[in-house]
Amino acid sequence: MVEGVKPAEDGRWCKFSRNKYFVFILVFAGLFLIYNRNTIIPDGNPKKWMQNQSANLLNFFSGQRLNISSLNTTTNDNSTSQNTTVPPTPVPYVSPGPYLVEYPHDYQYIINEPQKCEQENPFVVLIVPVAPNNRQHRDIIRKTWGSESLVQDKVVRLFFLLGLHTGEEVEQVQQQVLQESKEHHDLIQSNFVDCYKNLTIKTMVMLEWLTAHCSSPSYAMKIDSDMFLNVHNLVSMLLNAQKANYMTGLVASGGTVLRNPSSKWYLPHDIYAPPQYPRYALGLGYILSLDLPKKLVEASRHVKAVYIEDVYLGLLMQHLGIPPTDPPNWGYFHVIPLPYNRCAFSRIVATTTDPNTNREQIWNDFKNPGPYC
Repeated sequence: MVEGVKPAEDGRWCKFSRNKYFVFILVFAGLFLIYNRNTIIPDGNPKKWMQNQSANLLNFFSGQRLNISSLNTTTNDNSTSQNTTVPPTPVPYVSPGPYLVEYPHDYQYIINEPQKCEQENPFVVLIVPVAPNNRQHRDIIRKTWGSESLVQDKVVRLFFLLGLHTGEEVEQVQQQVLQESKEHHDLIQSNFVDCYKNLTIKTMVMLEWLTAHCSSPSYAMKIDSDMFLNVHNLVSMLLNAQKANYMTGLVASGGTVLRNPSSKWYLPHDIYAPPQYPRYALGLGYILSLDLPKKLVEASRHVKAVYIEDVYLGLLMQHLGIPPTDPPNWGYFHVIPLPYNRCAFSRIVATTTDPNTNREQIWNDFKNPGPYC
């Protein structure tokens, strides 16, 4: 989170046409009600209902049978027992407000690769959060730094983390994502709405996934989809890094809490009172030792989940009493796009790129034989 820096392409607020959204909800609701006549939309909030029922809806549309059982109760009247079907009592939905997100929450995986880490035992896992409909960024990464699978005899593995697409062409986008998963087996998708405000949810789902399915590697790196990554320098840095309680990247210290309501990263006093944030690693790309995800997930039960994802990880690290570690070289990470030349890029770990940059062309030139400088 840096004031004045344009967010990545897939960093969007949850915006979509109100009319199209409710048509989408009504169609899904109608189909689902065929299967369950006792369904009640909690507190009149169809969005929350869709989120709560997403697993069932996905099962429905994938052709699986829904197992929805009624609640049976036994009542005694003149020593006579009879079974009465009682509809489940809906839990009233209470929004956390514009500055907090719904976490902790029982989010489910729609697409998963639960065995790849155990089978391949990588040294470092790269996880790229990206919008479901952004196949272009995923393909560019697969053709460039994401293709680096063995570096200095260390296995590197790549995964993309997605939420649910909203707005137009929902079904078409989801079918394309499913087909892409069959082709590449590098997608992880969960049933939260994929938008800018939910980046904290996306990050915490990533940590849950690492805890459950990928605890054997030494390190994981979360990196944005618009980045250039020098995988060789990343591995070299990690070969000399501490093995536990380690988080690094472009570490901000003494970051000012923005109180101007017009700011993209505004937080009011009642959400976070101190004038400065604790140390945190900027969300463009940060590295974790694999003992941390479980600790961070546990800490999230005690710290309000603000919508600024990198700040939130800093708050969790503060709760754990583990400050992020400065990188061994301050020139390793760049939040402002670094103009390309082979020499400069040979000395960094990661940099954001200009939207008009041809990243495939840069990568091909960078990988050409010959001296960098």
